[in-house]
Amino acid sequence: MKILLSNDDGIGAPGLIILEDIAKKFAEEVVVIAPESNMSGSGHSLTLSTPLRLKKLADDYHFSLNGTPTDCIVMAIRHIMSQRPDFVLSGINYDSNLAEDITYSGTIAAAMEATLLGVPAIAFSQKMDKDGMVNWEIAKTYTPVVLKIIMDKFHFPKHVFLNVNFPACKINEVKGILVTRQGTRTIDDHVIMAIDPRGAPYFWIGPAEYRKNEDNKMLDTDLGAVNSGYVSITPMSLDMTDITSLKVLNELFA
Repeated sequence: MKILLSNDDGIGAPGLIILEDIAKKFAEEVVVIAPESNMSGSGHSLTLSTPLRLKKLADDYHFSLNGTPTDCIVMAIRHIMSQRPDFVLSGINYDSNLAEDITYSGTIAAAMEATLLGVPAIAFSQKMDKDGMVNWEIAKTYTPVVLKIIMDKFHFPKHVFLNVNFPACKINEVKGILVTRQGTRTIDDHVIMAIDPRGAPYFWIGPAEYRKNEDNKMLDTDLGAVNSGYVSITPMSLDMTDITSLKVLNELFA
């Protein structure tokens, strides 16, 4: 088995190192390609206006790229690997990718691109606590459990990938694994203005305090499940057609 790994936190991120250690227990060959710097929030973007620089690291299985997670997957499958991987694993992201976050996430984007290229893909994310700390023991414990079941028993439908999120708690407080749908929450990103030493204004988007809100406990959603101490597995589809609106519009334009 051949597994391709990527992320959006960058080639040296601890979550990627953990994921590689786990992947090596499942595959004879593990190839790692990740952005050379943090690309969080890059979404499903391709680099089109500047050249990409690929760097081989310690061996023929580790690479960095001055591009996005999407670029990394394209480069790996179209250029680096002589044979297509059996799976693409993305992460393990530093903090969760829940609800609307998936539209911004480079972690999710890597899995999306793999899916577009016909390779089964799973995105993994570990939620941080309110102090910004991550308990990697949860991801280390439950990633192999999820992979074992998925690889042995799950057939990926066309244009479907999985989004897996681990809760922020102690390892003995994890309540189990739930299969969920994508949740929703009120978006309220802040635009923060400050003044630099030369007196000119600059801006930061965020931090968004709503991401720390854990009031949503609806267990059928990714957001509620993770807030309640469960590992969440959400099947995601690249077909974003809204079927209800499709029917209504067909009637309007008949």
